[in-house]
Formats: sequence, structure tokens, C-alpha cells
Amino acid sequence: MDNAATSFPKPPKVYEAMMHYATELGASPGRGAYAEAREAGRLMNQCRQRLNQLINGQSPEHVIFTLNTTDGLNLAIRGILQGKPTASASAARHPGKAHLITTWLDHNSVLRPFNALMEQAGVEVTKVPCDPQTGLVDPDDVRKAIRPETRLIAVVHGSNVTGTLQPVRQIGRVAREHDIPFLVDAAQTLGHVPVDVQADHIDLLAFPGHKGLMGPLGTGGLYIRPGIEKQMATTREGGTGSISEVERQPDFMPDRFEAGSHNAIGIIGLSEGVQWILQQTVAQLWEHERALIQVMLDGLADTGEMPGLTYFGPQGINHRCGVFSVRIAGFDLPQTLSDKLEQEYGILTRSGIHCAPLAHRTIGTYDAQGTTRFSFGPFLSRQDVKYACDALGQICHSLTPASS
Repeated sequence: MDNAATSFPKPPKVYEAMMHYATELGASPGRGAYAEAREAGRLMNQCRQRLNQLINGQSPEHVIFTLNTTDGLNLAIRGILQGKPTASASAARHPGKAHLITTWLDHNSVLRPFNALMEQAGVEVTKVPCDPQTGLVDPDDVRKAIRPETRLIAVVHGSNVTGTLQPVRQIGRVAREHDIPFLVDAAQTLGHVPVDVQADHIDLLAFPGHKGLMGPLGTGGLYIRPGIEKQMATTREGGTGSISEVERQPDFMPDRFEAGSHNAIGIIGLSEGVQWILQQTVAQLWEHERALIQVMLDGLADTGEMPGLTYFGPQGINHRCGVFSVRIAGFDLPQTLSDKLEQEYGILTRSGIHCAPLAHRTIGTYDAQGTTRFSFGPFLSRQDVKYACDALGQICHSLTPASS
């Protein structure tokens, strides 16, 4: 139950595709005209097409392969900050110190680049607070944080601590009204929750390949809405296999942002993970996850059955993905609870601050060194979740003195 870190197991075709590449192809896409290199390139482009279909993107060429979500977020953030706004963008009309907006629930993959830019370039950052009970951000608070010099709004779609699903469509509408690029961190949602970059007004979508998309580690991507790339600088340059006679980075997509040889074996595995999701449909996978969420909510609902247990984030099924953080009174360290769950019940969880310190400050668990986190995936069953709830109940009662 640690799918928020990486999904496991993967669909069998993911492993089969990677083995086929390793044993039959072994070529670098775009680095040769022979059959194996052409086939590797075809399979990699097929992955772009599948990803673009999954998110309802406007162009497969605008799906940029990255190492992970963090890599995609850094490309988006630094690309926008080092680039030049279009003539119509508000920041172009108000030159001066750049301003960025994020939230208290965001991950260090956004917070740390923002903090580094504050130190290195004097950028100013507004972190919009969240409701401490639900973790939700009010889109009007985002609107109020906007300044003439605001260059980027970055929001995590699903919290990796509380499971809170932010109202990205409403926030995206606010960003679009002000002509500010809108960056969404979909690390916990893509493949789990329906995402439509056009309907949600998303300009930049960063995502991992190894979580909800069921691919291997070392894969991920950044979708760049057509036209936004004109506002972005390249953050690394190098070989692309295209127009090698030119000494500057190509200005066409995706080569503009993909320097160096690709993780072909990982991307080809990811492609089969995405195809599996397209076949299952996100709607059905989301329905299954919501069923697991409801089982967890039902199991945690009766505090009398679980004395001393607290769970965080939305207390109902709305505005929530399959991530639950819990604390049990009597366990000073969350890791102690994780150890007990593993050793006595065979349940694998992750404890700590989860790379999201402001999220833990929001819910009041930072000083207690975080929480113990359960996170769901498509191969978990309702019975698995019921078993986890039963285990938590037994642990709670084992810490409660018997009445005389």
C-alpha cells in the first residue's frame, strides 16, 4: 500500500515490452537509420501518442519525456522563469521582479526550485494557504495572490500527504483569465483520476511514468500546451539526432526540450502501461479507486472501533484520491507504526514528512515527524483495504487498557 511512491505490480506487458527492447532492439531512437533504431523510435513516438490521448492534449509532439515528475517540474519552472513572456502576457507589460504562486500542500519538487530561485534570482513567491481540515485551496485565494509580475501558478493536483484533490479546473480558469501559465503536478493523479488538459485549462502538466501510469522508474513527462513553449527557455542543450549540423538547440518540438539519448527501455515499458490504462479506461480505474476509498472511509469512520486513531484530509469521498495519512496515539514515531504493519500484518506503507513539509505543517503533524501513509493502486482489492482497516483496529485496541 505504497503506490504513491511507485506502483507495484505492473501490467505484464510492461515487463514484456522492456524485455523485447533489451533483447531484440537495443538501439537508440533517432540515432541511426537501421531497422532497430527506426523501430525503437516508432515505439517511443507511440508512447507520446498514447499519453497525448490520455490527457486530451493538442499535440503528441508537445509531450516531453523526462526522468520523473521532479525533472518535468524543474523544466517547466526554470523554462518559464528564464524565458520571455509573449507580448500579450501580463508579466511582459509589467517588467520587474518575477513572482510565483504555489500552495502549502505542494511537494518539495515545486517548493525547492521556488526557494532556490528566491535565493539565486530574487524571485518572490506566494504560498497560498489551505484549509487545515480538508487541505483544499480556495481558487479566490489564488486570484487574490496574483500580481502584475506573476509569471507562473503551480499547484499539486492530488496531495501525496492528505489525498486532497484540488479544484484545478477552477484554478486553471483563474490563471487563464490573467494570461498566466498554469503548471499542474499530477504525480498522484494521472492514471488514477481523469485529467483533461484542455477542459482544465492546464498549460504545463508534469507527471511520473512509474506511479499511476504503471511504467518503470526513471520515466515521466511534461506536457506543454502549444504556444507556451515560446515563453520557455531551454534548460539543457545537447544532441538530439536531428539537424546535427546546426550548433544551436532545435526550435521545434519535442527536440527543443529533449537533449541527449532517451531512456528508451523505460519509455517503451511506459507505453504499455499507458495502453493498459487506455484499455481499462480511466473512468473504470477511478471508479475502482473510489470504491477502495469508500471502504477505507467506512473502516475508519467509527472512532469507537479505533480509539486514538486520526486520519487527515477530506473526511468524505469528495475531493479525495486514494492516499490516506494516519496517526495513532501511543506511537511517537510514524515509522514505528509502519514497522508494526509490515512485521505483523505484511502491509507496506510509508512514514515521515513525505517530501511535503508545508503540508504537514498545515495538518499539524510536522513536529510529530509526519504520518503513516497508505496509498492505493489498481491491483488492490476491497478486501485488501478491509484487511488494512482491521489491522489498524487491532493495533489501536492493543494500545488501549482493558476496562475493569
